[in-house]
Amino acid sequence: MKVDLFSIGPFTVHGYGLMIGIGVLCCIFMGMRRAGKYKMREEAVIDIALFGLLAGFIGAKLLYILVEFETFLKDPISVIGSEGFVVYGGISAGVAAAIIYCRVKKDVFLEYFDLLSPCIALAQGFGRIGCFMAGCCYGRETDSFLGVVFPPDSLAPSGVKLLPTQLFSSAGDFAIMGILLWHYRRRRHVGDTGFLYMLLYGVGRFFLEMLRNDERGNVGSMSTSQFISLFIVTAALFLLLRNKRMPEIAAAAEKTAGQTKECGERGADDGADV
Repeated sequence: MKVDLFSIGPFTVHGYGLMIGIGVLCCIFMGMRRAGKYKMREEAVIDIALFGLLAGFIGAKLLYILVEFETFLKDPISVIGSEGFVVYGGISAGVAAAIIYCRVKKDVFLEYFDLLSPCIALAQGFGRIGCFMAGCCYGRETDSFLGVVFPPDSLAPSGVKLLPTQLFSSAGDFAIMGILLWHYRRRRHVGDTGFLYMLLYGVGRFFLEMLRNDERGNVGSMSTSQFISLFIVTAALFLLLRNKRMPEIAAAAEKTAGQTKECGERGADDGADV
C-alpha cells in the first residue's frame, strides 16, 4: 500500500510500475527456462514477450478508454494519462500479437500458448500486487479481519476497511500458475494448457468482480470484465471439448483409412489370383 517507493533526483519509483516490471522479467525468464527444457526456441519467447507486452499495453489502455468513454470525451488527457488499464484488453491484444508472430515465423501458436500460459499467470500475480500498492482495483467495505485501510495518497478510499481484492486476485493467479505447470506435463493435446488458463482465469475473474467496488464500467447488471469473462469461459470450454473429441475423430479416420487399405490389398490379391 505504498504508491511511491523512493526517489532518485527527479526519478520516482512507483510501487505499481515496479511490480509490473518484476512480473514481466519473471515471465520472460521463466518462459526462456521452460523453452530450453522442452526444446523450443528461446528467442521466440523473447520476441513473443516483447511484442505481446507492447500490444498488451496498447490493448489494455484502449479497452479502458472504451469503458470510460464518456469521461474520455470530456477530458481525454486525464484518461490517457491515468493508471487505468483493463486486463482483458491487454490479454486479447497480447494473444493477437503472439498469433501474428507465430504465423510469420511458421511456429505453432498453441505450443507456445501452452508453454507460456503459466508465465503469464505469474506476471499477472505480480501485477496485482502492484495494484494493491497503488490502491486501484479495490474491494468493498468490510468489517472482516481481512479488511485493510489504504493511505490518503492511494487510489482507494482511505479511512475505511476494504477487502484486498488485489491480493485475492494475486493469490488466484499464483495458484493458476501452479495448476498450469502441473497440467502441462500431463496434457494430452496441444492447446489444452492454454485453454485451461482461459477457463480458470475467466471463472476466477467473474466471481472476484463481485467483491470489487471500484469504478470499472458495466454491461447491464455485470461489470465489463464479468461480461467478457462469460465469452472467455464459453470459448475455453468449447476448445477443451473440441480437443477432447479430436483423438476419437483421428481414431475413426485411421480406422477408416485402415479399412480402405485392407480392401485395396484384398482387391489386389484377388486380381493376382485371376
